[in-house]
Amino acid sequence: MSIETAHAAYDSKIEGNIIFTQLDAAINWMRKNSLWPMPMGLACCAIELMATASSRFDIARFGAEVMRFSPRQADVMIVAGTVTYKMALAVKRIWDQMPEPKWCIAMGACASSGGMYRSYAVLQGIDRLIPVDVYISGCPPRPEALIDGFMRLQRKIQGEKSVVEQKKEFFASLRD
Repeated sequence: MSIETAHAAYDSKIEGNIIFTQLDAAINWMRKNSLWPMPMGLACCAIELMATASSRFDIARFGAEVMRFSPRQADVMIVAGTVTYKMALAVKRIWDQMPEPKWCIAMGACASSGGMYRSYAVLQGIDRLIPVDVYISGCPPRPEALIDGFMRLQRKIQGEKSVVEQKKEFFASLRD
């Protein structure tokens, strides 16, 4: 198994336990297995979001152990429910307070597309306001669907170029 084709390799000829890997693979492995969600429960989907954290579904198995209610401690915003224009500014403000890297999950039909509410008061999808990484369909989606969404987000994080994206200025200064 060569290092070019695999994310991690083990060399048994070297004394001790040594694993070779790429820096991006190691950082992404840490990030995907320790997601700290910021629950943005705006309507009925929030009930299913709370059920996902209960012992029956146990989202902690996937690294999302503790819901963070401070945006400065969270890296995944779960927008669950109907986003009205009155709440849109608060959602955007909380999103802006989250540190990079950050991801967003749109949970349910209302957060994804406005759902059945085609009115002047409802934002027709949170993606008109903030970038969304994973959409979860349903009205409301079951906890299993949210867990599947977390797993899709983990696969997306595993494929990111974390070092290059975070250190753009540093790599630009090396080229100059």
